[in-house]
Amino acid sequence: MDFSLLGPVTVTAGPPAASVELPLGPAKRRSVLAMLLLRPNATVSMEQLISSLWEDEPPAHARTVIQGHVSRLRAALAEGGAEHHGVELTTHSSAYLLRIPDALIDTQRFDQLTAQASPESAPGEAVQLLRQALGLWRGPALTGTVASPPFAAAAHALEERRLSAVEALARAHEALGEHEQAVRALHPAAVANPLREGLIAALMLALYRSGRQSDAIAWFHRTRQLLDDDLGVDPGQRLSAAYQEILRAAPAADGPRGGAEAAGAPGPAGQPGAQPVASAPSHPLSAAASAPAPELLPRPPAGFHGRGAELAELTRLALGTAEPAQGGAAAGSGYPQEGGIALLSGPAGVGKTGLAVHWGHAHAAAFPDGRLFADLRGFSGGEAVVPDEVLRDFLLALGTPAEQIPTSPEAASALYRSLAARRRLLVVLDNAGSSAQVRPLLPGGPHCATLVTSRSRLDGLIATDAARPVRLHALGPEDGVALLGGLLGPARVAEDPEAARELVALCDGLPLALRAASAQLMARPRWRLARLAAALRDERRRLALLSAEDTGVAAALRNSVARLSADDAQLLRALGAGFAREVNTAEAAALSGADPELIQDSLERLAEMHLLDEEATNRYVMSDLVKLFAQGDESGRGNTPGGASGDPSQGG
Repeated sequence: MDFSLLGPVTVTAGPPAASVELPLGPAKRRSVLAMLLLRPNATVSMEQLISSLWEDEPPAHARTVIQGHVSRLRAALAEGGAEHHGVELTTHSSAYLLRIPDALIDTQRFDQLTAQASPESAPGEAVQLLRQALGLWRGPALTGTVASPPFAAAAHALEERRLSAVEALARAHEALGEHEQAVRALHPAAVANPLREGLIAALMLALYRSGRQSDAIAWFHRTRQLLDDDLGVDPGQRLSAAYQEILRAAPAADGPRGGAEAAGAPGPAGQPGAQPVASAPSHPLSAAASAPAPELLPRPPAGFHGRGAELAELTRLALGTAEPAQGGAAAGSGYPQEGGIALLSGPAGVGKTGLAVHWGHAHAAAFPDGRLFADLRGFSGGEAVVPDEVLRDFLLALGTPAEQIPTSPEAASALYRSLAARRRLLVVLDNAGSSAQVRPLLPGGPHCATLVTSRSRLDGLIATDAARPVRLHALGPEDGVALLGGLLGPARVAEDPEAARELVALCDGLPLALRAASAQLMARPRWRLARLAAALRDERRRLALLSAEDTGVAAALRNSVARLSADDAQLLRALGAGFAREVNTAEAAALSGADPELIQDSLERLAEMHLLDEEATNRYVMSDLVKLFAQGDESGRGNTPGGASGDPSQGG
């Protein structure tokens, strides 16, 4: 078993090659487990749990709620084989104790690895230990717990330990003379923590020692300005000392540092070292030119399967080459040639994001100057991202000092295009809501490639920016069954192949729905696939079984429908209630009681949003899951145990 706090709070069980995540339920239940894991092998009182789970006045039945969560946690842990791993959740009067070996908790392993590292005395070993420790992190600590001061404080403390490990890793690289590696370790942390002076000081010295004097000095001036603007204070001792050290030893131009001259000592002929030379912050283009290549892609999607034709089409559009045959040359050997834009569109849950991210990782070598990624939140149920915000993040990632980013959106976009013009970049713009949201973020460089994903067809991007559409359809039976096998294990699918094919059909071949169904089965290891298939045949329960809380098929469709006008939403409901599979304009007008000419436009808009599919001229098809959603039958949503996965690896 493995208990994780360094990212989403999760528990996995089973052999490493086929481990499954145990269903922990809602945020408060995860929070109870997280609090026990933060104090392993020690009692945690009921009062501590109540104060952690409710920021405001707790309800009168708070104790009963916590007792219920503990009971369900015991059941989940027992199902995962806790007893065989020495894990036991016990009650002591009005307190709880989680007996657990330290090696099963990622925070404990992290602390053990960092404690063993000695960056100064054994730097080579320290690099290995600290990289292993930092590799345990999968995102912000304690993700998925309630937003209360105790958990915020605990997450902050864990983040401080992570940053200390990053700084120690940089010191180990410096001790080995690996100054560029130190820069790569420090740069992302410095961008994310621009007021952490010790971190900035270490980055400045690493930049200087790698021959990048102007970048180092630019970081000082940027941080000094931020400290003045945000806190009204001057740089502290560590930051000022690093700046003075660079000025005392630095020549007027950048150059590799090393030996006596780098320390300001006399040269071989007895001449004094270089005199202090002040330097202004570099121009944004020169400052960015030597920045580490950004890597903003999300982690590679787990369990990705199929999509061979779409992957080959992306390769052709983005690189001008064919996808290598299986077992052939490594992917990514070519470079983008014409700055192509590929537009991946398809219905909610069909796997657009997963396909784009999978392709980006497979072809990373084709983009040595970096991979940029932004979720534009065009169909996320809230406010879409403003392009200006993404431009700022991209410019920072490309090495532009914050104070040199233009305030004008037009100027910022121009600077972004100038930086991209000299690079081989991959830009993934995910979940776009409109063509206007995408255009300021197109790199435009001749050797850049852009992947845009959207539930809308974005015809404007095709018309004005020569985007090439790549339409994603649902998985076929063979690929759908293979995806189930990758998630559940081939043996479990092989023992019930007909039920597996039925599950694919009941899920409309949507990867997101198949992942939700797999989550239900992983939560119930004794269930055969046929049992879930029988439950999904009940149309009144299907969406509830394929959804959990705010994730799953119903939530994805809800965000799509939220973009419709009232008239288009009303037509969708009428179609959901009134026809089995296909409809034409006249039939749709009869069902809705509206003018056929107006109905035609509405049908086109529904097809553009992939809520309908125009299989032939004036013949529109609605999938079963969209039909069920349009009928408004979402009873029981969010109350189903073993909830659906929100992993976008093939959802999108």
